[in-house]
Amino acid sequence: METGRPVELGPRVVRVLAPNPSPMTYHGTNSYLLGQEALAVIDPGPDDARHLDALLRAIGGRPVSHVFVTHSHLDHSPLAGPLARAVGAPVLAFGDWTAGRRPVMERLAAEGLVGGGEGVDTAFRPDVALADGAVVETGAGPVRVLHTPGHLGNHVCLGWDDVVFTGDHVMGWASSLVSPPDGDLTAFMESCDRLAHMPARTFYPGHGDPVREPAARLDWLIGHRRAREAQVLAALQQGPAPLPDLTTRVYADIDPALHPAAARNLLAHLIDLYERGLVTARPQLSQRAIFTLA
Repeated sequence: METGRPVELGPRVVRVLAPNPSPMTYHGTNSYLLGQEALAVIDPGPDDARHLDALLRAIGGRPVSHVFVTHSHLDHSPLAGPLARAVGAPVLAFGDWTAGRRPVMERLAAEGLVGGGEGVDTAFRPDVALADGAVVETGAGPVRVLHTPGHLGNHVCLGWDDVVFTGDHVMGWASSLVSPPDGDLTAFMESCDRLAHMPARTFYPGHGDPVREPAARLDWLIGHRRAREAQVLAALQQGPAPLPDLTTRVYADIDPALHPAAARNLLAHLIDLYERGLVTARPQLSQRAIFTLA
């Protein structure tokens, strides 16, 4: 996939790929231009002057009414401000990097638990805070807002015509990273269910190719998480254990060098299982707890 080149993916949908490929971002971040004579932009991407120039070339002087950000990770939101100033449009998102967190994640964050992965854009502040269920009238037509926390508390998916821009919640090349306290598996699963009730012909993700069979991809994501949950419960049948020991049990077949990242995913499952009453944590829920089957 070529960076910086406008690619028409569907009627009035153009992708401009940012030059930030990595194991977390795949080929790079997908920035989208919606519309034809007047535009809206979704996910301007990382702070990169080359990508800003590429977006402005693709816009070609046409009016831009809104700049949307699906969530405030460093590969999605930092360029929103520079682009918005260049085209004279407001930046819209659910809120800053802490918006949308559930109380359990707030407590874990206050105790020093930090997330991992792409990195959070802690400086991000939208000009306009989007409400769940809002409909924004843009130069490209109405955009519907669905708050979909899970990958990050302030994550939204955006419906437009008969497609949905899914950010990092649903991608075709990998499952979404869920790393507490920024990631929240309980919220992620609830968001999958909500998204399943938002009819769409195509999902346009933050990374990778369009998802042409949205319902099948959602079913796979939910099944993938449930299968991992079953592995966690099976590991706990061997006896109580702290997070590092459980990581070794559950991920015995992967390179130990990958265990720190795997532990983040496992912790997300343990928090979800704790909240559902399926496991206990001594002396309290934290990354240092001893976990036991309830």
